[in-house]
Amino acid sequence: VQLVESGGGSVQTGGSLRLSCSASGFSFDDDAIGWFRQAPGKEREGVACLSPLGHRNKYYTDPVSGRFTLTRDDAENTVFLQMDRLKPEDSAVYYCVVDRSLWGLKIGRFDASTPDTWGQGTLVTVSS
Repeated sequence: VQLVESGGGSVQTGGSLRLSCSASGFSFDDDAIGWFRQAPGKEREGVACLSPLGHRNKYYTDPVSGRFTLTRDDAENTVFLQMDRLKPEDSAVYYCVVDRSLWGLKIGRFDASTPDTWGQGTLVTVSS
């Protein structure tokens, strides 16, 4: 699996950004794909994910629920993270991940130890 992220940048509070993750060697039918982020001095935390289980369930962590939206383009094997109403605390490096485990993103469990593949990361900076 190879993941290539893009779309990071700098915005002011309340602004929007859309991150993209282009995946190769990945199947929407079998694998979970999602996003983690890491701010300076903090541990990596989950953001959102798309599971192959159920009705292609989407999961969002509490800090971003209602503001971030995950979508996909099957033809391009790409997922998008639309980030609206951004806050300074959203500033971080955002990583696209693929998780093939049964106890991680597939069931909406955000644990940084379970993803198999990580992208290179893209920086998001939100200024107040």
